Amino acid sequence: MSTLEPERGTGTGTLVEPTPQTSHGDGDHERFAHYVQKDKIMASALDGTPVVALCGKVWVPGRDPKKYPVCPMCKEIYESMGAGDDDKGKGKGDK
Repeated sequence: MSTLEPERGTGTGTLVEPTPQTSHGDGDHERFAHYVQKDKIMASALDGTPVVALCGKVWVPGRDPKKYPVCPMCKEIYESMGAGDDDKGKGKGDK
């Protein structure tokens, strides 16, 4: 979503594009593997764009998700979607 912020005294504006908030800290979300759409993980691996997990975490994958437990919030959301297998286009992304 963009916003238009007018500059003082000019009658023109500056287009401001919001930047995704990527996570770099060592908070609790950093200790879990998260569910992300498989195609988004592949795109991120190719061009380094951030991904958004089911729980809302935004980050650039870079670690082996098999080394971490699944995020409880992602797991709850995934299971509530009625998806019990990977045929739904979801996969475990890394932490």
